[in-house]
Amino acid sequence: MEDQFNAFVPGPRCTVDGAPAGPLAGLTFAVKDLIDVAGWATGGGNPDWERATPTPDRHAWIVERLLSRGASIIGKTATDEVSLGILGENPYTGTPVNPAAPDRVPGGSSSGSASVAAAGLCDFALGTDTGGSVRVPASFSGLYGIRPTHGRIDFSGIAVQAPTSDTVGWLARDAEVFARVGEAVFDAPLPTTLPTRLIVATDAFDFADPDVAAALQPMVDKLSGIIGNRVDGVLAPHGLSVWKAAQRTLQSSEAWKTFQPWIDRYNPRFAFAVARNLVLGSMITDAERTNAALMREEARGYIRRLLPPDTILCLPTTPFPAPLLGQSISALAYPRERITCLACVGGLTGSPQVNLPGVTVNGAPIGLSIIGGRGRDLDLLRVALEMSKN
Repeated sequence: MEDQFNAFVPGPRCTVDGAPAGPLAGLTFAVKDLIDVAGWATGGGNPDWERATPTPDRHAWIVERLLSRGASIIGKTATDEVSLGILGENPYTGTPVNPAAPDRVPGGSSSGSASVAAAGLCDFALGTDTGGSVRVPASFSGLYGIRPTHGRIDFSGIAVQAPTSDTVGWLARDAEVFARVGEAVFDAPLPTTLPTRLIVATDAFDFADPDVAAALQPMVDKLSGIIGNRVDGVLAPHGLSVWKAAQRTLQSSEAWKTFQPWIDRYNPRFAFAVARNLVLGSMITDAERTNAALMREEARGYIRRLLPPDTILCLPTTPFPAPLLGQSISALAYPRERITCLACVGGLTGSPQVNLPGVTVNGAPIGLSIIGGRGRDLDLLRVALEMSKN
């Protein structure tokens, strides 16, 4: 298979046949290069990481689950360096093509997975999501994408970044395939009933670009019709930027602790933006971590009350479509922060979130997200399936 989208890791193509029968038999998937496939290197998007990381002798839990259910691997996919990115640009492996908007970035760090799924090279693709790395490329590339409830899916066999926020999810073009994967992963059928109350997060829509908020309104109206009871509400009463600051403090501090032993031993090479974030993480104080952890407790309590089992919330997944390719580091600094303001809720609260594709702005995809209470992942998949129907 020729890699015209620069989405697979260089070298021989990783292929593994799934079980001959099962609920996912006949489907193919790709695996982000932070997730172990037995006998294949886990490169992590950084040449020094690959040299320092032994080739795994067993599959990651989620890979084993999907293979046992009948799906087959067709390749491992590119990632931002050791998951530390949100746009999909990598100086070592290049930037995967965004098939839905070739003049724009694909979104990261699950950039290669988004690219192959959007291009139709496989039925679905695995990604990881700590601070938005499934949801953002799903929005930018016009895909369904899920960040599951934190801790619900076994994370063994996957490169860690920030343990209190790390999750593994998947992306797909087709809502039915997207839901089938969820049933196989969670080993449970979709619920027979839908949530009965929808909260529209007015602060998140106000934060997005006006043309994005306007373009998403038909999807919000359709979602309202499916759910039946729509109310306006506030997602982050302290402010989206305040929630973002707390999540950034916790995630960056944990990332530094995760990668410090490797850095100390190997003095690896990094792109500037990745190195800068690790340096900033190393300087976070105990007092800053404590304050951020207290804010996380407040945010989780608020979301528990806001989203009982019958309620979901919607918001723009990203405040704007994918940025154009080739922009400078300094030009992208502020847009990255704006993206994180909308993406921070997943890591901060641990709630499941699904991106729904469906609209474009200036020819580029933009997604609408739905969020449920912890453990309501299958409810969100059921809503996604209903939204895909005419």
